[in-house]
Amino acid sequence: MPELSAGDTAWVLASAALVLLMTPGLALFYGGMVRAKGVLNMLMMNFAAIAIVSVLWVLYGYSIAFTEDIGGGFLGGLSEVGLFGLLKQDSLIATIPTTVFVAFQLMFAIITVALISGAIADRAKFSGWVLFVVLWATVVYFPVAHWVFYFNEGNGGWLGDRLGVLDFAGGTAVHINAGAAGLALALVLGRRIGWKKEPMRPHNLPLVLLGAGLLWFGWFGFNAGSAVAANGTAGVAFINTQVATAAALLGWLVLERLRDGKPTTLGAASGAIAGLVAITPACASVTPIGAIFIGLAAGVLCALAVGLKNRFNFDDSLDVVGIHLVGGLVGSLLIGLFASSASPAGVAGLFDGGGFAQLGKQFVGSFAVLIYSFVVTYILGTIVKKTIGFRVSADDERAGIDLAEHAETAYDFSSIGGGSRSHLLSRSAPEPESEPEAEEAPAVEKIDDKEEVAR
Repeated sequence: MPELSAGDTAWVLASAALVLLMTPGLALFYGGMVRAKGVLNMLMMNFAAIAIVSVLWVLYGYSIAFTEDIGGGFLGGLSEVGLFGLLKQDSLIATIPTTVFVAFQLMFAIITVALISGAIADRAKFSGWVLFVVLWATVVYFPVAHWVFYFNEGNGGWLGDRLGVLDFAGGTAVHINAGAAGLALALVLGRRIGWKKEPMRPHNLPLVLLGAGLLWFGWFGFNAGSAVAANGTAGVAFINTQVATAAALLGWLVLERLRDGKPTTLGAASGAIAGLVAITPACASVTPIGAIFIGLAAGVLCALAVGLKNRFNFDDSLDVVGIHLVGGLVGSLLIGLFASSASPAGVAGLFDGGGFAQLGKQFVGSFAVLIYSFVVTYILGTIVKKTIGFRVSADDERAGIDLAEHAETAYDFSSIGGGSRSHLLSRSAPEPESEPEAEEAPAVEKIDDKEEVAR
């Protein structure tokens, strides 16, 4: 009978907080990448995901994802609607209170939904996004989390527990899931006005790097926290997360240098995220050397993949497909090659003498989630589009989605006008009770030793 561990509980609580920090970090990462007239909308889409998914998770999301299976490994039941049965302090999962596990998994649900927003930046109605979040979390994320994460001695989710797909922290359920959904929504909403014709460069690269740094920091809770204990598995996941991310960053920059002549800050940030994505499913099943190879592969392949939108003519605004879908596939599939019997997972991949068996399982798991997420998201996006509308008008898109959807702008330039001279003159304007002589002839104010200006 497991006993409560205060150390494990503290670590998972801290990890949950780290994962929550990832969503504001993602908001900054995405917000810096859009144009100045759309940054507030991007921040709002991410913060709305936090609010909506939190409520849904308590109402029924956790129950669908993590309670006893009622559908052959495809769906959990509704036995814990409202979480009323989980409030007892003696209810444990492993060595932590069940409520702590609920909180930790909630943060995964939030970030998964938020990731999708980058694919439809600059053109989605906020009301349409809100409705989509409710539908997608309910119909896509909660069931897929059950497929991958719910374990119950062979009677859990059909991918992770029954088939044996390795996904330690969410390469399939989070990144492939969100990446496929982003692709579907990009097709439903269509391309931005002026795409390929007008410059749509990031408006604030320091903001992008700040967001990437926060994501990198929070990701240690995402991956190492998934051990659900302060133990050696968490340590391995922590190390693998760091070295894979570093390798991916270097791989992306080297490719940029060879292909474009210059390494860029945007490339550094994107490479880091690609590495984080790819190591997420693999961080407890490979050695640190394997993690480096996975990171390098992700950095190079994701850097190449972001150009696919131009070749296939779909407008994935912030490269959700190129980084999260492709990065998730890279990490999930390479488990079949680099999985090591020396790792905490104890499974041997092809390079460790395990043959092709695990690679086949990873392939089935990856593409099952990809196909389900893409098809269902396309249907949900079309429903939102045909009912309340999912895209702003052309005029609102041109004027700026921040002003149209939120009646605000991120940057106020109205107070910046004229030079310092006009500023000084306005501050030294005469009071209404000035003497009559000031009305008959212009007064003279000495601005400096070289110049006199009549006011």
